[in-house]
Amino acid sequence: MNIKISFPDGSKKEFPKGITPLEIAKGISKGLAKEALCAQFNDTVVDMTRPLEENGSILFYKFSDEKGKEVYWHGSSHIMAQAVKRLFPDVKVAIGPAIEQGFYYDFDKEIPFTEDDLRLIEEEMQRIVDENFFFERKVLSRKEALELFESLGEIYKIELINEMPKDETISIYVLGDFVDLCRGPHIQSTDKVKHFKLLKFSGAYWRGNEKNKMLQRIYGISFPTQKELGAHLEKLEEAEKRDHRKIGKELDLFGFYEEVGAGLVHWHPKGGVMRDVIENFWKKEHYRDGYQIIYTPHIGKSILWEKSGHLDFYQDSMYAPMQIDEIDYYIKPMNCPFHIMVYKSKLRSYRELPVKYAELGTVYRYERSGALHGLMRVRGFTQDDAHIMCTPDQLVGEVVKLLDFSLFFLKSFGFDRYDIFLSTQPDNYVGEDIDWERATESLKEALEISGLEYKVDPGEGVFYGPKIDIKIKDALDRSWQCTTIQFDFNLPERFNMTYIGEDNEAHRPYMIHRALLGSLERFFGVLIEHYAGNFPVWLAPVQIQVIPISEHQVDYAKGILQALRDANIRADIDVQNEKIGYKIREAEKQKIPYMIVVGNKEIENNNISVRKHLKGNLGTTDLKDFISSVTQEIKNKTISDMD
Repeated sequence: MNIKISFPDGSKKEFPKGITPLEIAKGISKGLAKEALCAQFNDTVVDMTRPLEENGSILFYKFSDEKGKEVYWHGSSHIMAQAVKRLFPDVKVAIGPAIEQGFYYDFDKEIPFTEDDLRLIEEEMQRIVDENFFFERKVLSRKEALELFESLGEIYKIELINEMPKDETISIYVLGDFVDLCRGPHIQSTDKVKHFKLLKFSGAYWRGNEKNKMLQRIYGISFPTQKELGAHLEKLEEAEKRDHRKIGKELDLFGFYEEVGAGLVHWHPKGGVMRDVIENFWKKEHYRDGYQIIYTPHIGKSILWEKSGHLDFYQDSMYAPMQIDEIDYYIKPMNCPFHIMVYKSKLRSYRELPVKYAELGTVYRYERSGALHGLMRVRGFTQDDAHIMCTPDQLVGEVVKLLDFSLFFLKSFGFDRYDIFLSTQPDNYVGEDIDWERATESLKEALEISGLEYKVDPGEGVFYGPKIDIKIKDALDRSWQCTTIQFDFNLPERFNMTYIGEDNEAHRPYMIHRALLGSLERFFGVLIEHYAGNFPVWLAPVQIQVIPISEHQVDYAKGILQALRDANIRADIDVQNEKIGYKIREAEKQKIPYMIVVGNKEIENNNISVRKHLKGNLGTTDLKDFISSVTQEIKNKTISDMD
């Protein structure tokens, strides 16, 4: 009996039932059969050796594809787990997924791993790769799976099996002498993993819950070629130098304090200056684009969060209620309900729409302590939030404007490389299918009108609507989620939002959630790492440092300082009783864009000597000319010289 297989180019071909993706790939070319790591058959990604039993479409993934990397790194985690079990037989294995850059595996080991252990594990992994074990998939009944892992003493696998839905297929992968509970898919054999490196180890609570046992997590990375691995390790080394936590401390930009609480950011004066610059630019451009900026409370009654659905869908991420006048209040995790209150404060006409509210609103969300990471993952943060209420026929036009506005913002901060994703209807959702289809098509149309390339991310929309995400690329080619444009079917219904249409009848407005930078805290962390602290002049907390060579030039230097400040340039002066070389090194350490050096010669000639960060001496110039040049650089938000 034959089955029909469709290919990406639109061609179709018949094959014997039970044929594998590997056999199909071999029929196409030896190169494809060698490079393909997995295949997507209809909507499911499968092993290259999985028998195909029905008609369908097939797509092959190589390491250059995201799905290919995911399968490659997942296989690498199994190889690492097998090596650990060989070296430390009493260790219990937990979970070992692929992550955005590599893989990890969690182990229950009483004595923590050491650097020497990592070296031994790497050596054992190499032996496993050389032995070339096949990843053999087997399907078991629930009883068989429980008996197997009970016999192995793998308590974490037993817990996972017991929590699986009754109708879920339970599969294992056998790798020589190692067995793991796993849905797959996997690479064909261990010799596919050519070059790898174990990077670090840390503690991790089982299932991310601090009430559970602390496990030992090992992180690793792997690539098909040594060149790729070497380049990645160099990038990691550079990323460590750019770590925003390290640079933030060196430049005195922000801090966290145990007495206050984990994940709660304190913006120090220099960081505060930068935040002020970002916020002022943000407000100016939003007013220019027709937004109305509002300010809303930090807490709200429980009835508000019940109506919005947050207590049903989001309560695990909310803080415990506080009781005021015998009524429960919650600190806000989102700004949306407050914006809706402002919209509903009066009757709206179609002539008023679109209504665009924007707010730099501080919200608070509970994050487990193990998930907190500098500015990138915090418990209190400020969203550059906005909500657009519009008519159905305005939706496409508003999204087109939003895309243009978003990219203008990102480019202003120096991010001109990005990936765009259109996320569609998930399994669990609210609203009618026809409305989802219309909204998704509207977002797609807006992207195409804008001439933007995008990828469809199936099933990754939020429960209340489809969305567009823009992920920027930083100087190290890392992706960061910033802009999101989300359609919402949920809140307009829950809050009975209406406007009066041309027919003099009440209609439901369309609502768009939108954030451009995401959160100020996280975006600030990304900025620090992107520029390695060498900020463009318009963003730098101190733009110019005035440096008198000795105490004899201090009065002249103070006059220069005042002239700079009168021109709205952020300037400071170093009057320490230190040698000029020390003062210049200190300004370089603080990554101040410009230095003005003043000695007797400059006083005599009524000019200044200018140095630029990382570039050195620029020579002498007239102070007014220099102020004019820097002012223009700030106005233009010049960034090319600081990349």
